[in-house]
Amino acid sequence: MDQDMIVLARVKLLSANRRVVRGTEGLWIYRVLAQAEPKAYGSKLAYVLVEESTSPLVRELPERRLALLDEAVKVAKALDASNPYRAKTLARALAARQRELEDRQAEPRSSDDREHRLAHQEEPQERA
Repeated sequence: MDQDMIVLARVKLLSANRRVVRGTEGLWIYRVLAQAEPKAYGSKLAYVLVEESTSPLVRELPERRLALLDEAVKVAKALDASNPYRAKTLARALAARQRELEDRQAEPRSSDDREHRLAHQEEPQERA
């Protein structure tokens, strides 16, 4: 891990002056810091990953949402068993991933399928 990146991430974290840095900046900060200190930053990374999966930036990108949630589950599972936030973080990540999968099943297969069905529902009848 590049020490300059770690220092930069720490500076950004301290300058944010918030308990949890959110958004793409938070993702970058916690991804860098979780690699260097997973015990200290892993649970915050998982938290921000789940939060970002609901962002307007990925609203129309189901594969990206699922990738964020998969990463959140992976990070939460990797937390040390002695971490007091592990159970809560893992439960939150798993629940969000499950909701995403259920939402996918509830959605129509694709817009192409919908258009195909609509086109064939009202075919013009020939006049004799």
